[in-house]
Amino acid sequence: MRPPLTGGRGGGGFSGGRGGGGFSGGRGGSSGGRGRGFGDRGRGRGMRGRGRGEPGRGRGAPGRGGMKGGSKVIVEPHRHAGVFIAKGKEDALVTKNLVPGEAVYNEKRISVQNEDGTKTEYRVWNPFRSKLAAAILGGVDNIYIKPGAKVLYLGAASGTTVSHVSDIVGPEGCVYAVEFSHRSGRDLVNMAKKRTNVIPIIEDARHPTKYRMLVGMVDVIFADVAQPDQARIVALNANFFLKTGGHFVISIKANCIDSTVPAEAVFQSEVKKLQQEQFKPAEQVTLEPFERDHACVVGTYRAPKKVKAATAA
Repeated sequence: MRPPLTGGRGGGGFSGGRGGGGFSGGRGGSSGGRGRGFGDRGRGRGMRGRGRGEPGRGRGAPGRGGMKGGSKVIVEPHRHAGVFIAKGKEDALVTKNLVPGEAVYNEKRISVQNEDGTKTEYRVWNPFRSKLAAAILGGVDNIYIKPGAKVLYLGAASGTTVSHVSDIVGPEGCVYAVEFSHRSGRDLVNMAKKRTNVIPIIEDARHPTKYRMLVGMVDVIFADVAQPDQARIVALNANFFLKTGGHFVISIKANCIDSTVPAEAVFQSEVKKLQQEQFKPAEQVTLEPFERDHACVVGTYRAPKKVKAATAA
């Protein structure tokens, strides 16, 4: 709902009168205090009303408040290289901001004073908005995405998780982010303008030949494409871009593949499909409680013969 451009007594629009609309919305949320707005039934409904601010799925404006006391927050390295845990009033998963001062999706940022007087900025990684963060908090043994790694990210959407992967791999690494939707792709491209290690590719992941001239060989493929033929899509891309002995991290959404059978059965059949395509799944974790009926499968692609012999011995 668009806010009214001119507010009477209730003053909707971007600068609220007595009802205090605007993005600083008093009682009126994002549009209109007691004013009606366009077709709103009045009384301070606004966009999700009651001063919750504009973005963020009705959870209030994200990125405000929270971990402001940098001195009180202790940041410790996580066992996955490039990932950190911020310990304060509440613990949070964070990554070191590649572009200090810039937020990507209105996430909270924490500035921590170093011993030499310099400051390091970290970005809070929300597991409810990122399957990879959910997998890390779910206890996955290895994500294979580490500083200096080259990653092919299929199903990049608007770049929420991609931005954190960009933080992890750092300036020495590289993230090729493939997204088919032009609308999400626009956000992805804007994010990549500030992050030089992200290469956005607005193309269908089903046709890797269309972007093979842009992508080099990669160490890891991360896939979150939520398609029935996801295993085939990942195999096609791995065939072109994933080095022998490289790794994969795949988020599987059971409902997207087959909503008629239990989620566990879907995960099993997907793992079998991956095995037929020369993938060697090593681990599967559920993404509960962050995502329902999702699992994350990680493993190796075309595992070298020596490794096989060693494991057999």
